[in-house]
Amino acid sequence: MEYVIEMRNIRKEFPGIVANDNVTLQVQQGEIHALLGENGAGKSTLMNVLFGLYQPEQGEIYVKGKKVNITDPNVANDLGIGMVHQHFMLVEKFTVTENIILGNEPRDKGRVNLKKAAKEVEAISKQYGLKVDPYAKIEDISVGMQQRVEILKTLYRGAEILIFDEPTAVLTPQEIHELIQIMKRLIEEGKSIILITHKLKEIMEVCDRCTVIRRGKGIGTVDISETNPDELASMMVGREVNFSVEKGPAHPKEEVLQIENLVVEDARGVPQVNDLSLSLKGGEIVGIAGVDGNGQTELIEAITGLRKAKSGMIKLSGKDITNHKPRKITESGLGHIPQDRHKHGLVLDFSVGENMVLQTYYQKPYSNKGVLKLPKIMEKAKSLIKEYDVRTPSEMTPARALSGGNQQKAIIAREVDRSPNLLIAAQPTRGLDVGAIEFIHSKLVEERDKGKAVLMISFELDEILNVSDRIAVIYEGKIVDIVKPEETNEQELGLLMAGGKREKVGDQ
Repeated sequence: MEYVIEMRNIRKEFPGIVANDNVTLQVQQGEIHALLGENGAGKSTLMNVLFGLYQPEQGEIYVKGKKVNITDPNVANDLGIGMVHQHFMLVEKFTVTENIILGNEPRDKGRVNLKKAAKEVEAISKQYGLKVDPYAKIEDISVGMQQRVEILKTLYRGAEILIFDEPTAVLTPQEIHELIQIMKRLIEEGKSIILITHKLKEIMEVCDRCTVIRRGKGIGTVDISETNPDELASMMVGREVNFSVEKGPAHPKEEVLQIENLVVEDARGVPQVNDLSLSLKGGEIVGIAGVDGNGQTELIEAITGLRKAKSGMIKLSGKDITNHKPRKITESGLGHIPQDRHKHGLVLDFSVGENMVLQTYYQKPYSNKGVLKLPKIMEKAKSLIKEYDVRTPSEMTPARALSGGNQQKAIIAREVDRSPNLLIAAQPTRGLDVGAIEFIHSKLVEERDKGKAVLMISFELDEILNVSDRIAVIYEGKIVDIVKPEETNEQELGLLMAGGKREKVGDQ
């Protein structure tokens, strides 16, 4: 059988690690083919080889039956291969059109003809149902729209085979639904898609076949119609995975977090958190459910000291911490797993070890009289790397060299290990595979059972329903309702998140 893409026995090594160990991938014309694996299994590496960003140590690549040598992304583009990266490659200050034509500009007497380009962009976006404004600036459009621009960029260059690298990691449920429709449309138009993911639900919904990689080795390829999520999960992790969170009932203790009439404004002075009140006790996990952009980010930033509150009060263990400096708030007993790991979670050019002590480096035993004690720092890092299964060549490796999921595990190790009275977990499992998600959920429950308070913000409704003891629904900067997970469902939460009211039967 002739495949549109065939990668045979690919081996790719980095110092101290074999990322791809003799992996074979065969993609048929007109299919959506999933590439499934844990964080750091080698999925992105394999696709970076196909896209010409890496050169393999051994192995062969065939495109439509012809052996090819993909030395750089331009060669990949010429062969009709396009890649939509997980972290978008867009220039924020440029318009949609300028980003799409960058490096491939249509010229008219030596000058770039933007009008002609914008018309072309509009025509392609209509053809594929990818509505975007060709004149909008990237910095002014949503993440879902930016992703459409990335897809259009590949289509503008004539891509027939599209690689999507973790495309839903940063999208809201609504945007994920739209993306799935776009993928189906692309297939109808005769394209073929390789989807890198670890979300089993999406694979079952949209893919035809799936190739599984575990720790750099190819495990096998299965037809989606003949498999199920449990089988895929155990192929991926190498053991059975428990999808439900094991936890006993909560035993709430004294109040740890108290928020009263909080108002937080954005940069333009518009209130994003609007007269919000919420209390949280030790020994419970409260999940905040809401559509992205309803004040979640501003609420977290106000609690953690990253943004000033306009009015209202925040108390932590009885102490007023409103508008205190972040370090002072951290020392009062707060841990923070931020939703943007690159911006607020890690210093990417520091080593994994240095990142593990970002909150404590100035304290003993990690420093003495202002001098860092590196052996102590690295000793601590080693034990956390082992406990949290952070896949890294060593504690001295720069944080940016780790896969997204392993970067997340490093942040969680640092914050949970301090066992703060209040742990704010914003999107704690974003970009993690099922095995890692199971582990992180168990850690959050462990903190709860130690009597700590956990505030979890997540856009994954099943995570909110599975992990929380109480669910606070946020809409337009206010908590509109607080419900118990066992007394609600996804439909009702969805209604509340959109500003609707729940049907009340007697008293709550």
